[in-house]
Amino acid sequence: MRIAVVGTGYVGLVAGACFADIGHTVVGIDTDPQKIAKLERNEIPIYEPGLEEVVRRSVAERRLSFTTNLADGARDVDIAIIAVGTPQGGDGAADMRYVLQVAEQLASVLERETVIVLKSTVPVGTNDRVQGLINSKSKIKHRVVNNPEFLKEGDALNDFMKPDRVVVGVRDDMGRAAMTALYAPLNLAEGQLMFMDPRSAEMTKYVANSMLAARISFMNEVARLCEATEADFTAVRLGVGSDARIGSQFLLAGPGFGGSCFPKDIKALMHLAKEHGTELKVLNAVDAANDDQKKLLFAKLHRALEGVEGKKIAVWGLAFKAKTDDVRESPALALVEQLVAAGATVTAHDPEAIETSKQYLGATASKVRFVHDKYEATDGADALVVVTEWNDYKNPDFDRLHAQLHRKVLIDGRNLWQAHAPHKRGFRYEGIGLLVR
Repeated sequence: MRIAVVGTGYVGLVAGACFADIGHTVVGIDTDPQKIAKLERNEIPIYEPGLEEVVRRSVAERRLSFTTNLADGARDVDIAIIAVGTPQGGDGAADMRYVLQVAEQLASVLERETVIVLKSTVPVGTNDRVQGLINSKSKIKHRVVNNPEFLKEGDALNDFMKPDRVVVGVRDDMGRAAMTALYAPLNLAEGQLMFMDPRSAEMTKYVANSMLAARISFMNEVARLCEATEADFTAVRLGVGSDARIGSQFLLAGPGFGGSCFPKDIKALMHLAKEHGTELKVLNAVDAANDDQKKLLFAKLHRALEGVEGKKIAVWGLAFKAKTDDVRESPALALVEQLVAAGATVTAHDPEAIETSKQYLGATASKVRFVHDKYEATDGADALVVVTEWNDYKNPDFDRLHAQLHRKVLIDGRNLWQAHAPHKRGFRYEGIGLLVR
């Protein structure tokens, strides 16, 4: 099939490259000429394991190309995928301007009946809105379909090639047939390609992310309760996760969730509920609990050091999770900002996210020392806090850390070092919800 993917951000680039890799002919379209120029030079603007190899292979085999010209790229395709951003607005609602702009542009350039796929995360009712816009701008009968993505950053290619399910919101047989053909090369098992009405597909995306966010926030609150009651969160987590009705995923304690999806999507769902005269009280609490969790590591440092003003703090990890350079809503950057505001000196390390952190932090970045050697960050520091669960941080040289750290304080925001028992090596060690004796 011939496919145009409008938007070469995280979702668009991963989806376009993977569709090309399974045999379709794909054109990636973006308004940013610098991004397209980099992609044409096989320079990948985001870090995602395996993505560079897939892009290079698909470009070399002429199944994937890029352009800034939407008219040229999308005019004669079977499927046009909209994968532009839907950033959070000031009221929490998703900003739909880019989706609607692209839809209007497609209506003016598509020369035959085409299936237009909404891959962007969009509020319930967007499919109807876009279909109406397309109908008003084009005499050709195009079909608008929803196909929300469920890709985990850091494991996106595997999620695409081996999905739990593919959700598709369709109205008619043409849309169903096109989407069946689009995903046919994956040889999905019966039931994995899930057809439903567009509004249900839109809602499924938001509810899935909100459900996962709720588990994270609840377990983070449980971890804080474990600290207060001297229960061991790890034992509690394993005991709870062994229940087949619950399962073990998303039961880890941490510094709060971040990224481009969970924070934005739960706020968008809360806004949707408000628009329809109802309230998602549980989700309100999830959001508030996550905001509180992002203050926990600062509080632990402040207590352990009896104040952080004038102290030297080493921060390991800046991305919101491992295996990505995405720092949007990152708990690590929230901590960095808190420390700088309180007068601490911060030295930070991350294997992939230093440049994106500098961009995100803006003026604050000039007050942070970024290093490319994690032990350079700890040399002479009063405390080390690990915020991102990179493999590189899981088994450090504790003897070297003991020699380098001035105050011997380790704050483990991901409970990576519990098994190493750092408190028995002469450190003041704190995790999240851990019973340290």
